[in-house]
Amino acid sequence: MSLLKAEDIAVHFGGVKAVDGVSFEVEAGEVFAIIGPNGAGKSTIFNLISRIYPLTKGRIWFDGQEITGLRAHQIAPLGIARTFQNIELFDHSTVLQNLLMGRHTHRRTNFLQDILFLPKVRREEHLHRHRVEEVIEFLELEAYRNKMIAGLPYGVRKVVEIGRALALGPKLILLDEPASGLSVEESQEVAFWIEDMRREMGLTVLMVEHDMGLVTAVADRVLAVANGRPLAQGTPAEVQADPEVQAAYLGTTAEAAA
Repeated sequence: MSLLKAEDIAVHFGGVKAVDGVSFEVEAGEVFAIIGPNGAGKSTIFNLISRIYPLTKGRIWFDGQEITGLRAHQIAPLGIARTFQNIELFDHSTVLQNLLMGRHTHRRTNFLQDILFLPKVRREEHLHRHRVEEVIEFLELEAYRNKMIAGLPYGVRKVVEIGRALALGPKLILLDEPASGLSVEESQEVAFWIEDMRREMGLTVLMVEHDMGLVTAVADRVLAVANGRPLAQGTPAEVQADPEVQAAYLGTTAEAAA
């Protein structure tokens, strides 16, 4: 059984069909990539999975449960974490504090217990801090642990956002253009981390990405979309060789690709 399944999903904004009739399945332990030109609907697909946008039609399942009718705040507790195309961090908080935000769905104490800082609260804080420190070590963020986000380089902030998603302890992580704006060396590090997420953490990865070098390096399968509709699905090599993909994504004409 697939971990994530999207069946004929669509969202229309007035007369604009941002996503229209997209279907795919992501197997547990797989790295699955969605590619396409700007405005193809890639991030919109993430917003449909995250339930930020309501579906115009179609259905979505995660880990055997239909999530089509759930609200956005109900998604993270199921084990789905995500990053965003535009970095969404708390600029005036430290790296450590931002990562601890990723643990919010695991809190089991109430307001009064927190105010009194009871032993149960202290035990939970210790467990959350231990999990976050594991993520800091995994992503080699030790030097930035207590630094404010606002003063960090762009590349480091991208890594911190990945770290916050990992701190949730998800089954599935959605990475929205993780290599965007990064140098070649930083993109290579992202590739290593994605492989380690799968191998060491047992995660399933669904990513949107323009960097075909990264996609080819880490993805098991690829879905290409354009104008909200699916073009091709298969291995990275199969999708890159598809004439429609070459026309829409690589900038060639259909006739030249043929």
